[in-house]
Amino acid sequence: MHSMSLPDPAAPHGAPVLSRHAVAPPAPTAPAAVTEHPMTFTGTAGEYFRIWIVNVALTVVTLGVYLPWARVRTRQYFYGHTWVDGQNFEYRANPLALLRGYLLVGFLFAVYALSSNSERTIWISIVLALLYAALYPWVVRQSMRFQAVNTWHRGLNFHFLGTLKGSYFAYGLANVAAGVIGLLLPWAWHEQRKYQVQNLTYGQARGAFRGDVAPFFTFWITAVGIGVGSLLLIGVPLLALFFTSGSNPFEEDGFSTGLIVALGLGYVLFLLLSATSWQYVRGAIMKYVLNNAELGGVVRFRASFSPWRLAWIGVTNTLAQLLTLGLATPWAAMRRAKYVTEGITVRTITNLDEFASAGPGQESALGEAATELLDIQVGF
Repeated sequence: MHSMSLPDPAAPHGAPVLSRHAVAPPAPTAPAAVTEHPMTFTGTAGEYFRIWIVNVALTVVTLGVYLPWARVRTRQYFYGHTWVDGQNFEYRANPLALLRGYLLVGFLFAVYALSSNSERTIWISIVLALLYAALYPWVVRQSMRFQAVNTWHRGLNFHFLGTLKGSYFAYGLANVAAGVIGLLLPWAWHEQRKYQVQNLTYGQARGAFRGDVAPFFTFWITAVGIGVGSLLLIGVPLLALFFTSGSNPFEEDGFSTGLIVALGLGYVLFLLLSATSWQYVRGAIMKYVLNNAELGGVVRFRASFSPWRLAWIGVTNTLAQLLTLGLATPWAAMRRAKYVTEGITVRTITNLDEFASAGPGQESALGEAATELLDIQVGF
């Protein structure tokens, strides 16, 4: 049976009339094949220990002048032993550029230290605190730009295109809001991670963040729950022990030896539980961000590591470092890096060699130096 043709009233006289079924619908497009590249980390504690001990010794001998070279050597080791699809990362920062930033930040510390005996110490402290608060978003942005442009993979480097306005919103306004209203802290975390991911580029592929703010509140509630639970777990038995021991804090020997020991152990346990909650939050946020980040719409990530396992590693690493007076630091660093790195898989629908370069770029190292010396974690 032939298909019925419908007359077209707009067609000129004598023009051929098209059949209703003359044009076939387009064939469905087959989904793009996804290639998975598990990340690997090949660093070892023994190998890194030699780098670490030399860095510590030279930093002490040079009164801190060697610190930029130590930072670069450390990152070069970690980046060089992190592999994706048969290629390792590279860190190409110039230590001299970092040194200039370190000297400037060190000068500000010296000004504060020298003014500690001045009659105007309080005013100087207030001015420096306000200066730090005002420059903090700029410092974070500069640090991320410096880290990105000096991170290379397959001969192609990253860039960070975040605006200063965006940084002052994510790290200025959001932090102030969280400081005034503590319940807004998860929202501040979300805005900061979104700012980081959405402004990161690899070649011409720009990052995107598909995550929602709700999980950040879940992470925060979990951490608060651990904190409140630890206070009840430790505080209630200690109060019971205090009231049953007959101790009087207003007397010269008001506290018994047993109560003092119990207070000390309770305090240590509280610190451990607090550290566990913080390590959990860091791990949970990192996993969620990785699972909801992409590059150029063709590269995504799958993080399979456990935030609780990461928290356990963080706490036990700290204990090992304390018990060994810091000598276990290389082992702790390798243990954490290996667990996190090998729990990440890069998923792509294109060949990683096909990314186009966005062009060379150089960034000031001042922000990076400030974040290192002030121990600011930007989470790159």
